[in-house]
Amino acid sequence: MILSDADILRRLEAGDLVIDPIDDLDLQVQPASVDVRLGREFLEFRRTNIPCIHPNRETEVDEYVDETVLDDGEEFILHPGDFVLGTTKERVEIPPDLVAQVEGRSSLGRLAIVVHATAGFVDPGFKGRITLELSNLGNAPVSLTPDMRISQLVFTELKTPSDRPYGAERGSKYQDQSGPQASKIQGDHEFSGHQKR
Repeated sequence: MILSDADILRRLEAGDLVIDPIDDLDLQVQPASVDVRLGREFLEFRRTNIPCIHPNRETEVDEYVDETVLDDGEEFILHPGDFVLGTTKERVEIPPDLVAQVEGRSSLGRLAIVVHATAGFVDPGFKGRITLELSNLGNAPVSLTPDMRISQLVFTELKTPSDRPYGAERGSKYQDQSGPQASKIQGDHEFSGHQKR
């Protein structure tokens, strides 16, 4: 069951669902979602001399990404064909009986801005700011401003709460992230040399 605005407000008030900060409930809580805003931090992929990134090898993140942090009043220009990692301003805490989907806002979609390439699913138990996979599929640069409503979260209630939610007990790589995080795929089980037989 997808949570309605009334359900979302009840869960926020009870404190088991956390989205912080929400500055304007009337603006951010939509009929069946919550609009979240763009943070100030970005990881930009640079053209580099690395022949390719191998998911199964340790690659230093600073070999292929640059971090940009915007000051007050600055904007981030997302050029056609660009792909950058951004982050939400809000920190979320998803309880064990909910999952969240990161979806784009239609107004930005009509400008050819996509907010996730594939990682639009937020597991039960996740805590932290959400990394956004931002790309511009259009033909014109688009200005992105911190604090603008960039995406929306849709919450679905599980039939039963997760027995093993996302978190430290599972070895979850992105728990408690406070800004955009580059891939940590080399830490995946299949690349660790301890493959299941």
